[in-house]
Amino acid sequence: MKLSKGFHGLKGLKRFGAITAVLLKHGFGDLAERLFSPKEKRAGDSDQEIFLRAGFPSPRRLRLVLEELGPSFVKLGQLMSTRADLFPSEYIEEFKKLQDSVPPVPFQEVKAVIERETGRPLSEIFEDFQEQSLAAASVGQVHLARLRTGEKAAVKIIRPGIDRQIREDIRLMYYLAEKVEKSFETGRVIGAVNLVKEFERNITRELDMLIEAGSIDKFAKNFENVDEIYIPKVYWDCTTRSVLAMEHIEGIKMDQVEEIRAHGIDPKEVAMIGLRSFSRQLMEFGFFHADPHPGNTIVMYDGRVSLVDFGITGYLDEEVMLQIAYLFLGYAEHDYDMVLDALMDAGLISEDMDLKAFRNDLKDMSESFYGRSLQHISVKDVYDQLMDLVLKYRVRLPRNLLLLLKTFIQTEALGKILGSDASILEVTRPFAKELLKRGYDTRSIVKNLDREARAISGYAKNLPRLMNDILRHTAAGKQRIELRHSGFEQVQSLIEKGINRLTVGIIISASIVAAAMILNSGQKILEFTTTAFGLGTISLTAILGFAGYAMATLLGIWLVVSILRSGKL
Repeated sequence: MKLSKGFHGLKGLKRFGAITAVLLKHGFGDLAERLFSPKEKRAGDSDQEIFLRAGFPSPRRLRLVLEELGPSFVKLGQLMSTRADLFPSEYIEEFKKLQDSVPPVPFQEVKAVIERETGRPLSEIFEDFQEQSLAAASVGQVHLARLRTGEKAAVKIIRPGIDRQIREDIRLMYYLAEKVEKSFETGRVIGAVNLVKEFERNITRELDMLIEAGSIDKFAKNFENVDEIYIPKVYWDCTTRSVLAMEHIEGIKMDQVEEIRAHGIDPKEVAMIGLRSFSRQLMEFGFFHADPHPGNTIVMYDGRVSLVDFGITGYLDEEVMLQIAYLFLGYAEHDYDMVLDALMDAGLISEDMDLKAFRNDLKDMSESFYGRSLQHISVKDVYDQLMDLVLKYRVRLPRNLLLLLKTFIQTEALGKILGSDASILEVTRPFAKELLKRGYDTRSIVKNLDREARAISGYAKNLPRLMNDILRHTAAGKQRIELRHSGFEQVQSLIEKGINRLTVGIIISASIVAAAMILNSGQKILEFTTTAFGLGTISLTAILGFAGYAMATLLGIWLVVSILRSGKL
């Protein structure tokens, strides 16, 4: 999709000219020259000087440029509003102002899309279809309808032609992103091309209604035994890639507190339902609704809460779920060592950074919020301080963790609107503990054992090649092997020292070879399974490999320690 080899066709050139005109209009002339002119940079020009002449940094003017460039760039700006790990807070606040609202598509075009996609006349599918849209955005719009079976439906339709326009704009975005990265250090730090890749992935999913329909069904299955949450049905017989028909939920938007109270529903209990739902999504299912704003969270008249609009969702694998559980428990129990260990396991921080300074900054930021209810916490303050920490230590957050953080903030904000005096850490604590307990059950241990045995087998198979490479590089003078020790008495004999070092090497090698032989023998001799105690399938190879490696290694360690204690190494 990249446009690095030139623009394609008259349409691409016309769009390119329109982008240049918009940049010039809003005072980014020098920036446009730097990006598009084949001329070399003038002597003495720095990035900062060009930024200043172009009006940078100016969050407001950048927002105006994105708005004028149209729906694709507006949605790119909305994505950028979630990347507080890349952009300063003043840019984030401006990007949040980008409105994804456009005039609705005329009814006849909507009708044509539905009939083309379903292969049936509109009147054959729906008993009634409201011509005026309920909501309209750049990608799609929603209409209310009634099926022939009598159910009320909310029908989302992808705007005709929008997918072609977005594909063209993405090619232009790649071209501009590559230019920005080549021309400005700031562009390389931000990772402009990666931002476009993330946008392409997101918008591609948003353009496919079958993906959203599948997410709704998955949520419905996850919450089928949770009475306080209701997930709408998908009407699959009239759902296609460009049309989604789902159950229309009657109720009250979650931020309409007085109306909720007027129907005899306690807003604080609604907030607790939302917090428990968030905790379940995070620590039971590993699949979460990533856009729980008031318009997407409906309080039904019987007190249940329904989630709608599943266009943005996030996934967490089992390992990340456990790391997040440790994070929540570490915060809840003021255990910052647990928090740091979880962050390191997740690969977010490393030993190369100043961990002591990071720990102190994290503690200073967090302690001021402990013990306070949602009513006494400024969500914006928490978010801003956390992002300052992320920017300071150059922590690059994965997309799903950023989605999770945004969801966390939105959930807390809804709780605050509803007057909740709950602590989100206290609400999530039992779910986190249950997740950690579940993470160490018998099935998990067996699964991990089998995985580790396979890994050990791989290491053993690669050992001869690795040893050959090390010895070859050492002989050629490209690598030096250096053994260091301290805290022992002076050795009495250099010859005895050399012999013992050789012995240690033989012991270590024998330990690894023994593990490989046991693993290989176990594989050739027998594979058997057992279902005793509900453990499922267990590979004998895994058990023998792990046990053999453990015994050989323990024997080797014992011999090495004996030599070390003798002080003759």
